[in-house]
Amino acid sequence: MNTYELFNEKTQAIVFGNQKKAIQRMLDFDYVCKRKTPSVACVINPNRAGYVKAFFGKKEILIPMYKTLDEAVKKHSNADVVINFSSFRSAFPTTMSALKKKGIRTIAIIAEGVPERKERILAAEAKKLGKVIIGPATVGGIAPGRFKIGNAAGTIENIIGSKLYRPGSVGFVSKSGGMLNEMLNVIARNSDGIYEGIAIGGDVYPGSTLLDHLLRFEANPKIKMLVCLGELGGLEEYKIVDALKSGKIKKPLVMWVTGTCAKVFKTSVQFGHAGAKASSELETADAKNKALKKAGAVVPNSFDDFGEKIAMVYNKLKKQGKIKEVKEPMEIPKVPMDYKKAIAQGLVRKPTNIVSSISDDRGEEPTYYNVLMSDLFKKGYSIGDVISLLWFKKKLPKYASKFIEMTIMITADHGPAVSGAHNAIVAARAGKDITAALSSGILTIGPRFGGALNDAARYFKHAVDSRMTPREFVDDMKAKGIYIPGIGHRIKSVKNPDKRVEILKKYARKHFKKTKYLDFALKVEKITTAKKGNLILNVDGCLAVLFLDLFESCGKFTKEEINEIVNEGYLNAFFVLGRSIGMIGHILDQYRLRQGLYRHPWDDILYLKD
Repeated sequence: MNTYELFNEKTQAIVFGNQKKAIQRMLDFDYVCKRKTPSVACVINPNRAGYVKAFFGKKEILIPMYKTLDEAVKKHSNADVVINFSSFRSAFPTTMSALKKKGIRTIAIIAEGVPERKERILAAEAKKLGKVIIGPATVGGIAPGRFKIGNAAGTIENIIGSKLYRPGSVGFVSKSGGMLNEMLNVIARNSDGIYEGIAIGGDVYPGSTLLDHLLRFEANPKIKMLVCLGELGGLEEYKIVDALKSGKIKKPLVMWVTGTCAKVFKTSVQFGHAGAKASSELETADAKNKALKKAGAVVPNSFDDFGEKIAMVYNKLKKQGKIKEVKEPMEIPKVPMDYKKAIAQGLVRKPTNIVSSISDDRGEEPTYYNVLMSDLFKKGYSIGDVISLLWFKKKLPKYASKFIEMTIMITADHGPAVSGAHNAIVAARAGKDITAALSSGILTIGPRFGGALNDAARYFKHAVDSRMTPREFVDDMKAKGIYIPGIGHRIKSVKNPDKRVEILKKYARKHFKKTKYLDFALKVEKITTAKKGNLILNVDGCLAVLFLDLFESCGKFTKEEINEIVNEGYLNAFFVLGRSIGMIGHILDQYRLRQGLYRHPWDDILYLKD
């Protein structure tokens, strides 16, 4: 690359700071310009390494992110530009570090408020090393069709409107970043557009000057005319006057110094930038414009006819054959609109990823199946009521909600030796947190532990609905080689009945309208216990048939809904919820004991009493 050219179509930058919007704007510009490779090589984030996800046209790409500049330069030796988004506090050391890197040619400092003394040091160091600093307090710059710095030139609409997807014949430089965007549009409407545009920043001591860039443009044969926008304050524009007089600048220069309205004010006024304040007559906009005009620059009468003067010079050069007509590309790639923006404008619709029919948190307060959270408390909803709303989307009768709560209480704990509690205890002893220990216990729930609710409901329902006799059901299961789910207990028997089953049966007989499934199961129990005393209806089986009776007798469920509950295995949810309560108790118990008494989980159980 020539020394007078900072950027080309292969230029890549290291972006210091995870500025996702600025990065995406650079990549969108690349796409419009039909660049083959993204202009962002990597990102530096001192807090985290990894990747930045962004779009390159229609495709998502991952841009590497490093913690240090050293690592970034080492892995991306082709990147010769650093776009420094550091704060004004750290802009100086990060820029000094970048200047010392051999492969870095250009550094843009975006931050405002960098101390003037440090700005002067940076400018001197860059000059000594033959490198270019753009800024501080800059939006950057742009090389149409090739490369742009961060947010320079604004939105993609402005980029296309200003014809920045391809190079023109004009070299432009200004102090103001805001005016850079405006002037890109003015130049595009009055010429074939710019070849390169730079905003040096509005501070008193920028890293590079207006003249530095004008001399680069002068040396670049592809640039046919120069446009410059200065401002009151300082004496920088007089260096341009001297360059015109000495012949260093030979190409036509259209230039305007803003701030001519300052003479209206009785006292000195600062116009936005740190350097935009005239301390003497020489620093006023009027004095500078007069000197520039005398030295040979084309100076408009005001900013209003700036575009007319640009068009005049451009047409003259075109008539002389020094500027050839720019061929517009056949097609300008259209950057896809971001999804969030399209949604906001109502331009797209998208199917939901998750559908919820039980709750809604979009209003002022969440609802449980159309019941406001506040109403749950005002109207005295119980835990059983909440479960019925969230699981079945129904408000069940009080006796039904009470039965659900009884189920949770009865299934809460079967002792520390059953598989779920055992696994939870082992995980807790191993130092796992509550979530991990609970998960290890819940994962054991299945046909041999808790899952009997589902299977018992399925088999007993099939038998009753098929009008089998209890004997036919027992014989059928035996012929199939299937143990009857919900029948049998390791400890309890006819002579030593399970108190939990007795409690459940008593409650159902009192409150349920019908208990046909329970009645059938008890007849099956008489047949099985005749063979062996412990083949009784156990807790799982009793709960299974009582839920069938509850669903049919409460008048809230259709046949189709009951079939869905049974076939999809809903009933295990009660066991999961109940057992989770007990397992958490075992886990917390082990946490308390872990620091003192320690026993291997395969040892005999030691029951401790307070």
